[in-house]
Amino acid sequence: DVQLQASGGGLVQAGGSLRLSCATSGFTFEDYQIAWFRQAPGKEQEGVACITGNDGTWYDADSMKGRVTISSDSAKKMVYLEMNNLKPEDTAVYYCAAVLSSRTYYSAQFCVAWPYAGMDYRGKGTLVTVSS
Repeated sequence: DVQLQASGGGLVQAGGSLRLSCATSGFTFEDYQIAWFRQAPGKEQEGVACITGNDGTWYDADSMKGRVTISSDSAKKMVYLEMNNLKPEDTAVYYCAAVLSSRTYYSAQFCVAWPYAGMDYRGKGTLVTVSS
């Protein structure tokens, strides 16, 4: 079975940092891109960052541009999202999802703009709450 499980969410003060983890299994990690999405209350899911499984190239979306770093450990089939200088408007449920890299032409920039509903595999999210 394919699984993507996000973890690491919690309550953090504005200006703080948080590291999310995404554990994956059930698919060939190197054939996919793994993206982080988020959904704030009353809003649609939006892409945050995406990393390509076979070479580690990545891209961060405008939503958190310059405040996040996405990384991966292909041996452990893990993807991480380091978030810095968090703001109250970053409060959301954060999800990780996978898309076959060939669908996005192996472009992490295309991946981060891919619709969440169009991702091949989607996992349960983790809640991040940023207090002011």
